[in-house]
Amino acid sequence: MAKISKNRKAALEKADLTKEYSLTDAASVVKDITFTKFDASVDIDVRLGVDPRKADQMVRGIVTLPHGTGKDVKVLALVTPDKEQEAKDAGADFVGLDDYIQKIEKGWTDVDVIITMPAVMAKVGRLGRILGPRNLMPNPKSGTVTQDVAKAVKEVKAGKIDFKVDKYGIIHTSVGKVSFSPEQLAANAAEVIATLNRLKPSSAKGTYIKSITLSSTMSPAVIVDKNATI
Repeated sequence: MAKISKNRKAALEKADLTKEYSLTDAASVVKDITFTKFDASVDIDVRLGVDPRKADQMVRGIVTLPHGTGKDVKVLALVTPDKEQEAKDAGADFVGLDDYIQKIEKGWTDVDVIITMPAVMAKVGRLGRILGPRNLMPNPKSGTVTQDVAKAVKEVKAGKIDFKVDKYGIIHTSVGKVSFSPEQLAANAAEVIATLNRLKPSSAKGTYIKSITLSSTMSPAVIVDKNATI
């Protein structure tokens, strides 16, 4: 039998991990059973009743968390010179074009989000083999390829995130930090769930949202009651 770690044993003493909780209660439990010395991220995992292999059941979208992510998101704006000041004023951490493309080609990817313009996608497109595996490739569907660079930068800095169902039919994304209140975490998670419901493919049959769990970076998963999410 596998040995139970000290932290997992403490978590099992504090909470019933087989019970279903409301979002707010689940967030409270996650906070109680997180023992990291750093401000861990809190993640939501939603298992969907879709087949991601079918194009018409690929669930992907964007959501702005009402309380932000709690993370200082580093944004690179790959823009033409006339858009550089606009991007800087909006809060982009790195702004440029050819110089940053060269840096990325040499392996630099120390950013969280890359925002660019339709006019320069021909140049950015050749970075796909580097940015794609790191989920950094700009995409019009996620709002990161746009003419309104300033708006895109501000939204990302304010807590806008994009998500995509994985090959197992699961949406996995962060909804804040352990330092957030249970109410803030619940509100962020509820926004993700509401967005997923709006994105339900018409071709998806049967139960759409199969399960929801919350967990922190190093905590066990806490089950959320789908019928009493808040």
